[in-house]
Amino acid sequence: MKFIDYLSSSAMPIIILLIVFYGVLEKNKVFDNFLIGAKEGLEMVVKIFPTLVGLFVAIGSLRTSGIIDLLINFIKPILIILKIPSEIMPLAMLRPISGSASMAVATDIMKKFGVDSKIGLITSTIMGSTETTLYTISIYTGSVGIKKTRFVLCAALTADIVSVIVSVFIWNILEF
Repeated sequence: MKFIDYLSSSAMPIIILLIVFYGVLEKNKVFDNFLIGAKEGLEMVVKIFPTLVGLFVAIGSLRTSGIIDLLINFIKPILIILKIPSEIMPLAMLRPISGSASMAVATDIMKKFGVDSKIGLITSTIMGSTETTLYTISIYTGSVGIKKTRFVLCAALTADIVSVIVSVFIWNILEF
């Protein structure tokens, strides 16, 4: 066990040393290339910063306004027919928008219902099978300057919806 702890804590320094060593063997200017990469990374941060600020404001507004609870109450009859627990819906709605918000919601769900409960297992499956879609699309498309993301967004949100429905369906089948 100590070997694994040592290996995991030394993996990154070893990889960095291997990269530097390989660069020196190839007669590359390692530090100059590092500085060029750092400059490009900083330019990328400046390009995507407005998108990130907009996402964070939208997430904060959604969480504090009560819109999510209103939407859940509105679709509750459909959830009952599909046997989808309404307790997981805040997670299903926030997961495509924010990883940190969905992690907080998932933690709250697991504290309330337990990790081995049906709702806890559905929550875990949703967290593992969905993506922070809006964040990912905004970062990837924003970094390369793509403005028209309608079709990517539709496909990604459809995949998230299917993931939530399949997660619930599987745990309804495996009901214990």
